[in-house]
Amino acid sequence: MATFVLVHGAWHGGWCYKRVARLLRRAGHEVYTPTLTGLGERAHLLSPAVTLDTHIDDVLGVLRWEELNDVILCGHSYGGMVISGVVEKAAAGAIRSLVFLDAFVPQGGQSLLDLLPPELAETMRADARQNGEGYKISPIPAEAFSVNAADAAWVNAMCVKQSIATFEQRVTLTGAREKVKGRLYILASGWQPSPFPQFAERVGRDPDWQLLTIECGHDVMLDRPEELADALVAAAA
Repeated sequence: MATFVLVHGAWHGGWCYKRVARLLRRAGHEVYTPTLTGLGERAHLLSPAVTLDTHIDDVLGVLRWEELNDVILCGHSYGGMVISGVVEKAAAGAIRSLVFLDAFVPQGGQSLLDLLPPELAETMRADARQNGEGYKISPIPAEAFSVNAADAAWVNAMCVKQSIATFEQRVTLTGAREKVKGRLYILASGWQPSPFPQFAERVGRDPDWQLLTIECGHDVMLDRPEELADALVAAAA
């Protein structure tokens, strides 16, 4: 039996991992799908004070108070920023493997907005000024991520605005991520334009990483839950 902590991406919540969590639990694994502060069922906690550090602390809290060790820690999209920060502060032995699921893999001192095309980053900042009281960024529609047609309307209804501070804060890294022996990058190849092939290409040149491509939209956990569950179990081996 393995223990999985699955971290969602921007605007989503733990709800997006329902199918994958069900598959993993049915196979006897322990699964946690925390919702980050200000999102999902915690949307009422949204404020300008919610930063990337807040979300890193959310996941560290799960590891500490659930008394978890030897976990497979997976981050989707923005969640790659979060898990990169978590591994820096997690207790020794807490994390067995890291899985970046169509996710950002930042270098030290980078923010999520640093990793986007400048025009998209500015569009998001403008949205916060015009539609989000200066601090909230509206969700990108599911259709832009090629979420499967059956789920697109549901995803759009479930996603909520997110604090711009989570996208602007730069992550502090000292190399802890590279000390984790198990590192897997999963690229979703069925949607464009995607900012993620650059990360797959980079880690693909590193023999310490594994690279897997799944042909589907950005929300792999919705488009291909069975394939994702299998990949996570393989990452636990």
